[in-house]
Amino acid sequence: MPTNNSTRQNRENLIQHILKLSEDIYRSLTPATPAIPPEWLSSDLTVAQLRVLLVLYTAGPSRMSSIASYLGIALSTATGIVENLVKKKLVRRGVASADRRLVICQLSVQGQELVNRLWRLSQFQIEKLLDGLTLDQLKKAAEVADFLLGNVVKQNAESTGTSDQPR
Repeated sequence: MPTNNSTRQNRENLIQHILKLSEDIYRSLTPATPAIPPEWLSSDLTVAQLRVLLVLYTAGPSRMSSIASYLGIALSTATGIVENLVKKKLVRRGVASADRRLVICQLSVQGQELVNRLWRLSQFQIEKLLDGLTLDQLKKAAEVADFLLGNVVKQNAESTGTSDQPR
């Protein structure tokens, strides 16, 4: 019977192997299937601005302090980033109906469309990676994706104290 340390080491070795394989996949993509879509490289967004857009996309309308906390940055830094996104018409600021002192930030229609395009580009890249697989291989890939989703849902439930299931 394997010891706890042996099991833990085997798990760590497998995780490192999976991470190495994902890096190898990324590095092996040919120019015909670029790893970074050109649309991402031609954007005038900074990484910090993209991070704020992604927070607003996943979390929905948020207070400035929540954005700063989520990203681990100072409130003044978050305010400056959001101000630039407002100027680019990608984010809207408003006030909370319950407390008009609270500033609520949310994606504008243009911001939502931009993030949707970025997600679609990512999905397109994944489709390219899956394109040459057999039906059996696709079934295994789907099974792994199901395992990963289940683990994320479980971890989220543990961190929030709920037991939500994926839809």
